[in-house]
Amino acid sequence: MKYSWIFFDLDGTLAQSGQGIMNSVKYALRKMGKPELPEETLRRFIGPPLSDSFVRFCGCTPEEAKRGISLYREYYSAGGLFEGELYPGVEDMLRTLKEAGFRLAIATSKPEIFSVQVVEHFHLTPYFEAVCGATVDETREKKSAVISYALRTLGITQEQKASVLMVGDREHDILGAKENGLDSMGVLYGYGSREELSEAGADYIVETASEAAEKICML
Repeated sequence: MKYSWIFFDLDGTLAQSGQGIMNSVKYALRKMGKPELPEETLRRFIGPPLSDSFVRFCGCTPEEAKRGISLYREYYSAGGLFEGELYPGVEDMLRTLKEAGFRLAIATSKPEIFSVQVVEHFHLTPYFEAVCGATVDETREKKSAVISYALRTLGITQEQKASVLMVGDREHDILGAKENGLDSMGVLYGYGSREELSEAGADYIVETASEAAEKICML
């Protein structure tokens, strides 16, 4: 097998969690007295670090963005994190890869404390050797930093990086992988487009979870 380790993004790659994220953003904006955003813009909050999105899409200052994140988490921690479901074929994909001998981990920009809860909620814990996410104080929130943290956590050395594949649905997953010297696979069933993933430089692009499993096993 070309790869031994498969790192997965969470939102948009394993879990269709957009509704909870968008509802949390709407709650935060309402509490801050900010204008409502169209759904197309709200969808762009799914994947990137929240601080960047509040500044970019809401015109917030860095301080306002911190306030927005705090309010977002009020809603999200109270139940928004469970407003979603797994994408079709995801659990079969994980089972296939695990049984084939691949070692699996999660590398997500979602705070690790929430990521663990989501993975447990969907009964996916047995598939993963680690769930690596962002910190709640935003000191580790960029995808490249999360992937680097996952590599350190799992004891993967510089020489072993060629055996790691990052799988995600947005450009941040692909670019974060590149910054760490990893190959990447983009999935089209999430929140990113083929154009976005191609321009970011994904090494492989697949349309479904079952295709992802088949492709990885054939490499």
